[in-house]
Amino acid sequence: MIERTIGAALTRMMASFPVVTVTGPRQSGKTTLIRALFGNLPYVSLEDPDKRERATSDPRGFLASLGTGGAVIDEAQRVPELFNYLQGIVDEHNRPGMFILSGSQNFLLLEKITQSLAGRVGIARLFPLSIPELAAAGKLPVRWEDLAVSGGYPRIHATAVTAEEWYPNYIMTYLERDVRQLKAVNDLAKFQTFLKLCAGRTGQLLNLSSLAVDCGISHTSAAGWLSILEASYLVFKLTPHHRNFNKRLVRSPKLYFYDTGLACSLLGIRSAEQLDNHFARGALFETLIVSELQKRGWHNGYEPALYFWRDQTGREIDVLIERDGRTIPVEIKSGRTTSSDFFAGLSYYADLSDVPRNEGAVVYGGDERYDAAHGRLLSWRSIDELDAAR
Repeated sequence: MIERTIGAALTRMMASFPVVTVTGPRQSGKTTLIRALFGNLPYVSLEDPDKRERATSDPRGFLASLGTGGAVIDEAQRVPELFNYLQGIVDEHNRPGMFILSGSQNFLLLEKITQSLAGRVGIARLFPLSIPELAAAGKLPVRWEDLAVSGGYPRIHATAVTAEEWYPNYIMTYLERDVRQLKAVNDLAKFQTFLKLCAGRTGQLLNLSSLAVDCGISHTSAAGWLSILEASYLVFKLTPHHRNFNKRLVRSPKLYFYDTGLACSLLGIRSAEQLDNHFARGALFETLIVSELQKRGWHNGYEPALYFWRDQTGREIDVLIERDGRTIPVEIKSGRTTSSDFFAGLSYYADLSDVPRNEGAVVYGGDERYDAAHGRLLSWRSIDELDAAR
């Protein structure tokens, strides 16, 4: 098993909260991680029809059978009635580490937690493998293009299955097992088209009206379907930074996929060579870096504060990281050859803001790393250095 960064955060939560919930996209490694960290606890999966039937017909007896020393309930959202009984047990004993809940249908799981266990639960989010996790395991590719196509889902890096084989089956499983259960989606073929259209817009400003027209659905449906993708942890929105520098600022969010391998599969990209001249090359590299910043926060137990900045003239900073009272502007460039133009956006932003000129960084597709008066140049491999003080 590849060691996951989030393990330390999960252990802290288990010492602080009666219930800990591990959410994240399907196949991100939740069950494997939980069983590796807490293998001493009783484990039950409600995917098992017999276990699900017992939990449904006799929730008190089912929970009593797990004992009082802690237990893991996988796919907990499959039996919604269970949450009210969990609340009663937790309120009665009020002890840390009583239950670990996990599930792949996160839009249903989080809804039940919000209704029944608010204030009693620590929520951890596990995403596909990060660059540091792959590097530590000796599995990080030499070129970012290879990583963009393979993505970070653990099975691809732990077995002989290829990304080309794995992702289409993953997409079909997601549609058939997760999306089919939602009454808001009655046309799976059109929903899959919507998913592909979103992949073509990763790293771009989100225009829901255009997305709806291209898919042949209403604006309301497009908004609802996008919410499903967000709740499934397939995509996320990056909101604009609203500080006013006497310029009209763009107010629309940007859309990103959490995993570039999934986006590449939906775009029909099967190899790193296809990325060399592909229209989405720059957007996919930006997606890779921004999603890494998301993973880094959640896997270390905090919600990342990430934004972008763009004015109406097209001037833009790809990412603004707010952390510990600092604002770190980051530009993202897919090229391997360095250029002085890489720092133009950072210089422009420094002139407008109160952010120190040398606080910014450029993350690019090459391997060099150096400090300059106008910022730092960082390789995509050394993304963890972004928070380091200069």
